[in-house]
Amino acid sequence: MARTEKVRKLAGFIWSIAELLRGDYKQADYGKVILPFTVLRRLDCVLEPTKAVVMDFYETKVKSMNLKNPEPLLNQKAGVTFHNISQFTFQKLKADPDHVAANLKNFINGFSVAGREIIEYFNFNDQINRLDEANLLFLIVKNFAEINLHPDEVDSMEMGYVFEELIRKFSELSNETAGEHFTPREVIRLMVNLLFLNDRDTLTQKGIVKTIYDPACGTGGMLSVAEEYIKELNQDSKPVVFGQEINPESYAICKSDMLIKGQDISNIKFGNTFTTDGLAHETFDYMLSNPPFGVEWKKVQTYIKNEYEKKGFDGRFGAGLPRISDGSFLFLQHMISKMKRDNGGSRIAIVFNGSPLFSGSAGSGESDIRKWIIENDMLEAIVAMPDQLFYNTGIYTYIWIVTNCKDPKRKGKIQLVNGIHDYRKMSRSLGNKRNEIGDGEDGKPNHIAEITRIYGEFQQDAKRKLEVDGKEQDVIVSKIFDNEDFGYWRITVERPLRLNFQVSDERIAKLETETAFVNLAESKKRGGVALREIEEGKQLQESIKEALRNLVNRLYKNRDEFETDLTAALKAADLKISAQVKKAILNALAERDETANICTDKDGNPEPDTDLRDYENVPLKDDIDEYMKRELLPHVPDAWVDESKTRIGYEIPFTRHFYEYVPPRPLEEIEQEIKDLEEEIRGMLGEVIE
Repeated sequence: MARTEKVRKLAGFIWSIAELLRGDYKQADYGKVILPFTVLRRLDCVLEPTKAVVMDFYETKVKSMNLKNPEPLLNQKAGVTFHNISQFTFQKLKADPDHVAANLKNFINGFSVAGREIIEYFNFNDQINRLDEANLLFLIVKNFAEINLHPDEVDSMEMGYVFEELIRKFSELSNETAGEHFTPREVIRLMVNLLFLNDRDTLTQKGIVKTIYDPACGTGGMLSVAEEYIKELNQDSKPVVFGQEINPESYAICKSDMLIKGQDISNIKFGNTFTTDGLAHETFDYMLSNPPFGVEWKKVQTYIKNEYEKKGFDGRFGAGLPRISDGSFLFLQHMISKMKRDNGGSRIAIVFNGSPLFSGSAGSGESDIRKWIIENDMLEAIVAMPDQLFYNTGIYTYIWIVTNCKDPKRKGKIQLVNGIHDYRKMSRSLGNKRNEIGDGEDGKPNHIAEITRIYGEFQQDAKRKLEVDGKEQDVIVSKIFDNEDFGYWRITVERPLRLNFQVSDERIAKLETETAFVNLAESKKRGGVALREIEEGKQLQESIKEALRNLVNRLYKNRDEFETDLTAALKAADLKISAQVKKAILNALAERDETANICTDKDGNPEPDTDLRDYENVPLKDDIDEYMKRELLPHVPDAWVDESKTRIGYEIPFTRHFYEYVPPRPLEEIEQEIKDLEEEIRGMLGEVIE
């Protein structure tokens, strides 16, 4: 049976058990029962082969030895890093339906400390009592006892899929899907391939110890696949995994998986990675993550901003803060802070949506973060993946490979790999997941191997024959760029302010709407004093307008000349006005005029016209002056660059670099299609008339 079909059937059977809760539980609460029962049954199946040996050793030896900590000996007998000294198993629980609640609690309390801690994160005791009162507990236990979840029957990868399929369904029922995207195992396998490809010689050394970390580890899928990969390369290797997870159910599932595999589960931390870094000051050889896409970080805003402002680069977020609506770059900066600075450095693989490629202009948090990563030569490659790969979203996604230990041939370079065509349609979708990256199973294309090969060969304009829109064609799938190719100068292009001035009824009417002029006839005082001030203000307004009418019938094309005559007119009328009112008069009586003289400041420099202000992105490898001469000055010869506003930005226009031109259909074909459509419509209308 194919793996996907096996997972689907197993998840379907467990889901059918959840249906027993209908009426007594809201659908959104099914997970509170089903997930901990699935974990318990998995642990029970793992311990089943050695259960009798452990119980015999406990009864005949441990009780009489009076040991302070018998756990290591019992674990040794169990053959794994945990044990259970309760007399009960799921089969024995099923055999005593009258006392199932008490027996189940006894079974849970019989686990070693690590096992009990896992169940505690489900708050399962409350559910046992609730199920018992509803006469459902025995039915649930009985059904779970029929499932064999031993690793020989359901391996770690399959179990991970089952958990994630169940969580996906429960999340959908409780409307908690936004931003949560469980990572398909084939995507993780691709990430792991890219991460480890160039380190195969190192990883095959005898007794090699490597650390792996995921700051948003979910149910532990990435850690499991990475560990398995290293073990496949080298049975003598000792991969040590670390992770942190904020969701208690996912955290408990992850710990149970690591417990079964013999990993140190104290390396898996619970809590928010940003506010409670459970692995502060630790560094790791390899890091993988699929952080939530487009999830805001408003809840932790105070904490993160405080670290950014007080610690700068001594903290985790020195490069900058992204917009509050998307915390993706916070995860990457957090991971970079955990890179090893010696012993070969570290490598990171992280899944992003398209936003981190280009969101934010020069000077923004996102652009500054990209700038810091690229200028420090840490971005090694980006791989574009097909859409509809994830359970809860159909968007295109990208794997970023980030490292502080680039191979010499990659130094100063960034590789873009276009893998959007490397997928096959699933026979049956899982949520939004309709596509999958093939791994060569059942003789089908091995997309993982192909993408890995393209990445590893590091070739400019590498091509592959691919089927695109039903036609086989040569498609460029790899491009190599210099780091600077993604940088640009964000320049502010100014043009001079040219104004004419004239006193007319229309422009005086405009003056009457200027705030400073209107405020002349207003007062914040009360009573008679206020009325007197208002009346005096109105008289001043009329006097100003009367003085201005002495300048009627002349069109000024030089601001200095107009200001001179304006000052003289006001003086002749014995009027003294504030700078704000004078500015209001100039604003109201002015109009833009390309034939007018340039307005200058007190130093004789041209004043910029904000309405004509423009912005240009100049490639970092280009010279700004040469760019102006070549691109702008032939069209606007009076333009100049305000150098005080120039900023350096970085963006990665991935799609543009792999744009595939699709020629329009022949005109004759379109015309014939229209004619055929017209005939069809006429035929339909004829049927209606008849």
